[in-house]
Amino acid sequence: MWNAGLSRHRIISGCEASLRRLGTDHIDLYQVHEWDGQTPLEETLQALDLLVASGKVRYIGASNYASWQLMKALGTAERLGLPKFVSQQIYYSLQAREAEYELIPLAVDQGLGVLIWSPLAGGLLSGKYRRGQEAPPGSRQLTDWGEPPVYDQERLYDTVEVLVKIAEQHGVSAAQVALAYTLAKPAITSLVIGARTEEQLADNLVAASLVLGDDERAQLDQVSAPPLIYPYWHQAKTARDRLSPADLTLLAPYLD
Repeated sequence: MWNAGLSRHRIISGCEASLRRLGTDHIDLYQVHEWDGQTPLEETLQALDLLVASGKVRYIGASNYASWQLMKALGTAERLGLPKFVSQQIYYSLQAREAEYELIPLAVDQGLGVLIWSPLAGGLLSGKYRRGQEAPPGSRQLTDWGEPPVYDQERLYDTVEVLVKIAEQHGVSAAQVALAYTLAKPAITSLVIGARTEEQLADNLVAASLVLGDDERAQLDQVSAPPLIYPYWHQAKTARDRLSPADLTLLAPYLD
């Protein structure tokens, strides 16, 4: 429908509504929230171009796109001489590192900024959820998590144990370690945190100055490593001398 997804009407009317709510005359970064496979990509990008040309939007970004969808958008924009996405906002954390398969390498290769939503996996990496321990009162059970989904509870618990161990060595919270780990990854521009209390916010912000050692990062890499799916295991085996910096964001730990 013309009033749904990323149609011209939806994009322009949505931006106008945002400007009114924010009480401003422009938006620095305007991101489309989700892929729309029903609206022609050209229509979406041309509508965003109108917003940029009018000065209502400075830059545009995408959120929750698959890598082929994002590359199609970048290629279409270049072909038509339209503004390109400069960022992507994605889910990426120690709980689930699937973004390393293609989205992070794509960002490195194409020079995109990456904003991470739910870098603590909705609280799963805060240290509150431990193997063999009752969750705090009012907390959800792991089986209740749909975003992000938990596919491997034991690996999650293993990851949290390493987080807690490293946090104790630094005298900080497990949440700070999880945030510092993600923030230091290639192409990561910013973490979108969602603290419930002022204390949580203050604790999370300290993570920006926490520097983890190489051995600590290696421990977290190992305990949370995603399986090396095809074609990456094949490239690691047969093309290791022809890999680019973007390729190595995923494959480097598997080449030792």
